Amino acid sequence: MELKNNFIHHVYFWLKNPSSKEDLNALISGLEKLSAVPQIKLHHIGLPADTNRDVIDSSYAVSWLNVFETAEDQDIYQTHPMHLQFIEECKHLWERVIVYDSVQY
Repeated sequence: MELKNNFIHHVYFWLKNPSSKEDLNALISGLEKLSAVPQIKLHHIGLPADTNRDVIDSSYAVSWLNVFETAEDQDIYQTHPMHLQFIEECKHLWERVIVYDSVQY
């Protein structure tokens, strides 16, 4: 898949209860529903890989990678009712969220 000129939106979640399988599954389920937002061209729900190097931060619980055709599509996603519903239904699960957005150089 060609990713040139796309908008990449990568979100990392840290759970309030990191040992809770129920909370992990609830967050993943919420993300699976959220993936139906039509502006999302490609998505990936990930867990930390079993890698160990000094530069790797695997302290997060779940990562959520989205590819959008344009920055404008990502803007639409931010205010999409499904995104707002996901936040409302799942925000109690996380204690920290970090977002990395990037565009082609």
